[in-house]
Amino acid sequence: MKWRVLSVLAFGLIVAAPQSRAAEYPTRPIKLVIPYAAGGPTDTFGRLLAEYLGKDLKQTVFVEDKPGAQGAIGAEMVARSDPDGYTLLGTSGSVIILNPLLYKKLSYDPARDLRMLALVTEVPVVLCVNPSMPVKTVAEFVAYAKQNPGELNFGSSGTGSFTHLAAEMFKQVAGIEMTHVPYKGAAPALSDVMSGNIQLMFESVSTSVPLMQSGALRPLGIGSPRRHPALPDVPTIAESGYPGYFVSVWNGLAVPAGLPDDVTRILTDSLDRVMNDPGFRAAIEKAGFSALRPRSPAAIAEFMEAERVRWSGVIKSQNISLD
Repeated sequence: MKWRVLSVLAFGLIVAAPQSRAAEYPTRPIKLVIPYAAGGPTDTFGRLLAEYLGKDLKQTVFVEDKPGAQGAIGAEMVARSDPDGYTLLGTSGSVIILNPLLYKKLSYDPARDLRMLALVTEVPVVLCVNPSMPVKTVAEFVAYAKQNPGELNFGSSGTGSFTHLAAEMFKQVAGIEMTHVPYKGAAPALSDVMSGNIQLMFESVSTSVPLMQSGALRPLGIGSPRRHPALPDVPTIAESGYPGYFVSVWNGLAVPAGLPDDVTRILTDSLDRVMNDPGFRAAIEKAGFSALRPRSPAAIAEFMEAERVRWSGVIKSQNISLD
């Protein structure tokens, strides 16, 4: 009889353990790793998310920037961390989608090592040119490029970045030739567009809007399905004659793949509340992002697969590699 009682008690403790862990989480500060340098758009996104996630979880969420290797260093750090809910990854599409397509050898496998919990923000790219260029629309730009094949230089924040691939995709759909000039970040590339050293760049709206509003850059088209509220008079590239063109830079939150389901559920529920919070949405949009609504795991998986297929075609066709 005593053996049976002990067995029942032991079984009860095993069953109750996950529930107890979930009820207690989080009991200490949570680290949100940003795989890029401080001050960049992903860092800005991460700090806002950390602030509101901390309020909702009633626990401190602090940001730790781990830049390097196109985000691979920070991503590997989270992928190899204890799957206990205390190390999270504030990520971008480059880390999750592009790096596995660009590197033959990568220190982490997003599909195996990480689990996306939420897609939180997106920012469309905008085709912007030096104001001295004799073009004011996408159609005029394409015509000019065809009249001057290979003479246009476009900048990017680095080979394999969304800003690079956005231009490569446009080259394909528009049937034009341009020369890529990679930079170490968006700032020096934009500076060279403004000075006339290069003619154009596809850059995120959040980064380039102040420069376009000041007249330092001329916007020709937005890479989103609808016009952007910050640039209501700038048509989309889709409505300018290229209906299949859509490029946005997105940010989300990922965790180590082995995170227990009960802790995952707490984090997911908290993220849903944050993403629906009017204060968070207002803050994120003031920072230049578009705030997204919560999606189901199936919807997230569907989006990720569509992104992989789309960018894989661009990368393979242009034979782009970072190895």
